[in-house]
Amino acid sequence: MLLGPGAAGADTLKDSGAPLVDALVAVYGVNTWMASFVNFVGLAGLIASFFSIIYAYSRQIFALSRAGYLPKKLSLTNSKHAPYLAIIIPGIIGFLLSLSGEGDLLILMAVFGATISYVLMMMSYIKLKLSRPNLARPYKAPGGIVTASIALVLAAIAVVAGFLVDPKVWLMAAAIYVALILYFLLYSRHHLVAGTPEEEFARIEAAEKELK
Repeated sequence: MLLGPGAAGADTLKDSGAPLVDALVAVYGVNTWMASFVNFVGLAGLIASFFSIIYAYSRQIFALSRAGYLPKKLSLTNSKHAPYLAIIIPGIIGFLLSLSGEGDLLILMAVFGATISYVLMMMSYIKLKLSRPNLARPYKAPGGIVTASIALVLAAIAVVAGFLVDPKVWLMAAAIYVALILYFLLYSRHHLVAGTPEEEFARIEAAEKELK
């Protein structure tokens, strides 16, 4: 946001798919070794991020399925105790979406989901700080409610700003959210598991602390 536009100008990079690389090319006038190096490092970082993304989405879908929010088959594991369906099925969906050629559309929809999650996380943090101020917190965010409030305002601005880019994209993403909410209201909330393993472990840990 600073180095690229500062070096090459915002107008030069507004349609760029690799802003840092294009900024270096604009500064030196040719494709130097530095631009190639930055491009290679960025590509390596992108590939490395795929592993964390695969792990994160599979664990999330596995947990949601085991708790009853998603079909229970998604929480099945193989002989290595890996949730293979929670890994494979979203991967297939993502691959098929990548074949659509609508890269910008998918990125904007992902940004919408991210900004919505930021808003919900900040609201949840503020609510817990107010409703349960004495809750044990191994990690305390610097600034507390003040920092969370600033982050909440910025995230809300990002959500609103998304409509200025392409309202159609955000409306499509919102439609997906509505469909998932309806799925929860009409089906999954009637099939929730009373006590997930995480909740059971938390109860056991709390009971052990009381005995001590």
